Amino acid sequence: MISLPGTRALRTLVSAGRHLNFTRAADELNLTPAAVSYQIKEIEERLGIRLFVRSSRSIHLTAEGEVLCEAAAEALDIVNRAVARARKLSRSVTTQLKVTVDPHFATKWLMRRVDTFRKLQPGIELRFEVSYEVREFDLDDIDVAIRFGSGKYPGLIANRLFDNVVVPVCSPRLLKSGRPLSEPRDLLHHTLAHIEWSRQGVTWPNWAMWMAAAGIHDYDDGRTVVFATSSDAVESALSGETVALADFAMIANDLSEGRLVRPFELSIRAPAEFAYFLVYPKGSASDPRIIAFRDWLLEAAAAESAPATA
Repeated sequence: MISLPGTRALRTLVSAGRHLNFTRAADELNLTPAAVSYQIKEIEERLGIRLFVRSSRSIHLTAEGEVLCEAAAEALDIVNRAVARARKLSRSVTTQLKVTVDPHFATKWLMRRVDTFRKLQPGIELRFEVSYEVREFDLDDIDVAIRFGSGKYPGLIANRLFDNVVVPVCSPRLLKSGRPLSEPRDLLHHTLAHIEWSRQGVTWPNWAMWMAAAGIHDYDDGRTVVFATSSDAVESALSGETVALADFAMIANDLSEGRLVRPFELSIRAPAEFAYFLVYPKGSASDPRIIAFRDWLLEAAAAESAPATA
């Protein structure tokens, strides 16, 4: 019987085969290039097969190496999915619920309210993975996810959390020390911030849209700062440097606690096609842990009173 390489060696093989570069594979695996080279050589000697052709400038897979790399990737994928399912099965007989959520939603909304859930459901232990990366339920060790998107996820149930409304906000310090903000046109004398985001032909509200809603048609974006993420735009407002457009639900606490204020009541509705959703597999719909978390989350989201829009 052939002595097959272990999973660690297979991961090294797959990484080296994907990058065709031992140094990049080493960086990915937190190894040294010498360790990667040694593991590949060990696999070749154990199987009696040459997997890579090495030259002074490059490496490439042999035909045998391509076959084995493809099979190793498939095998590791199967094992990883099985481990994720096994961990979920283990948690299903316990009280643990693992939630993946992006950092902005976690810090600006969820973590401020999660103690309420813990008091209502002391028998459920929440575990969080905070990351902008989208996790796969059949591959990663998660039970539910909070995602920003269209809510159209095959094989998954998606519960919409908010109707997003975008409002102008700034620090109280800016109102005290900066130029007056008596009417919307006064904003033209301030640095304005928003995010630049579009998907599937839909654009997230920006200052040009808000100004149009306010009846200002000679708006010049020369004093506008564009950010890639909402959290960066909000931070610029909190610092007192800008007036930012922000999602009301995400800054409701900053408003209620006085860190931000709304200089004007005018708000505009964000595209209905995109929102935050609670997402979980259809096969988990009857899981009492998920039901409890879903019901609490939807109730908490509904309690957020969004302002009227233009």
